[in-house]
Amino acid sequence: MPAVSWLLDFCPSEYRLYAGWRRQPVALAWVTTRHIDAQLVAMRQAYREVRVELGEHLTTDGLGQVLADLEAEGVRLLAARRSAGLVYDALQGKRYVPRL
Repeated sequence: MPAVSWLLDFCPSEYRLYAGWRRQPVALAWVTTRHIDAQLVAMRQAYREVRVELGEHLTTDGLGQVLADLEAEGVRLLAARRSAGLVYDALQGKRYVPRL
């Protein structure tokens, strides 16, 4: 199933070792959404704390780049979370009505 490979791309490589998740895509989608949620929490915390924790070790430009990178990663993770959540819903049979 293509969704399994796609979901596994958002998880640590070790997740590919677990046959249960490969055979039960709805369980994999469920755990993937939780994994992405945890990454989002970590990125938000890093964004809040980077100035205090690394501010004296980075140049002004370097700090700006780190903040921009954290922001970009947060945006990527938000998109991944939404996508994985939609796959999870679809695997459970949930249907959406298209809006105009």
